[in-house]
Amino acid sequence: MTKYVIISRLTDEGAETLKENPKRIKEVNEELKEMGVEVLEQFFILGNFDFLNIVEAKDETAISRAVVELLSRGSIRTQTYTAISVDEFSGYMG
Repeated sequence: MTKYVIISRLTDEGAETLKENPKRIKEVNEELKEMGVEVLEQFFILGNFDFLNIVEAKDETAISRAVVELLSRGSIRTQTYTAISVDEFSGYMG
């Protein structure tokens, strides 16, 4: 399994949905799980983005499908990065 960092910004529609139904965040996490993406940690952040999520998925195909599904709803815009642990990275470096 590969870890990914997804940072997201709510659209106006997404902010309205969240205001009306804050539980929607957890519902989306369950939907992601059904798509093969496990949310490991999730933070509301201040700044240019609204949320930072650390997730795990089988591969780039699984994370890509899930992210495209979320984007197609029009409630968020995302940036997704592969996350490599420092220990694993150190091993690559010899």
